[in-house]
Amino acid sequence: MNLPKPYFQDEWSTIYYVDAWEILLRMFDRSVDFVFTDPLYGHGNNDGDLIHNREKALGAKPSPCSTARPIANDKEEAGPLFRFALVEFNRLLSPGCCCCCCGGGGPDPQFARWSLWLDEAIGFKQMVVWDKGPIGMGWHYRRSYECVLVGEKPGAKCRWFDETNCIENIIRLTPKIIPQADDHPTVKPSSLAGHFIQLHTRPGHLVLDPFMGGGSTGRAAKDLRRKFIGVEIEEQYCEAAAKLFSQEALAL
Repeated sequence: MNLPKPYFQDEWSTIYYVDAWEILLRMFDRSVDFVFTDPLYGHGNNDGDLIHNREKALGAKPSPCSTARPIANDKEEAGPLFRFALVEFNRLLSPGCCCCCCGGGGPDPQFARWSLWLDEAIGFKQMVVWDKGPIGMGWHYRRSYECVLVGEKPGAKCRWFDETNCIENIIRLTPKIIPQADDHPTVKPSSLAGHFIQLHTRPGHLVLDPFMGGGSTGRAAKDLRRKFIGVEIEEQYCEAAAKLFSQEALAL
């Protein structure tokens, strides 16, 4: 099938303004070298903003950035969409290639399901903990970390391009971003994606993010001289990503 017209395209990056449900079924007759993505968690916390409501209930002054910013598909459809996406990742990735999926940091049993789905669809490799620094979302045991699930497609030696043998499964040097009013509500630092991109790809390889948000994965890919395809269902974030990708490459 033909792909839709790109929302944005340059030498390194391509953005599609379309639902991931649709495009993953139509995608490419070429292989993908790596997937890094932050999929929808399905909790709908940003519909009324979880933190804003909690602060209000406690009588605290709400953060100026705590406003209702619903994320499309972030409801009951998120689980089936992610499971479907994993099957498509397996189809698109070459043997030995990996995908990394941000998975949140709470006690939600969703995380256990995601690990099983990843193993069924591709093959579970590792869980990496991202130490975001104090203090995180939630209450009681406040979440100051997130997990990144790593899958590896079998059939060839894993594409692993670190020679130090010193890569830990805890990332401590990439601080979180506090989203501002115009940012995607779950924005991630580009250095987080960059950490994994450097481990699993070479310059010129193709990176895919079908839940692109504001484009931090694509920014990291461009800075590291990798090709990138991003998919995003909300136009405001496609526009933000296009502006981000239009800037000159930065040093990560």
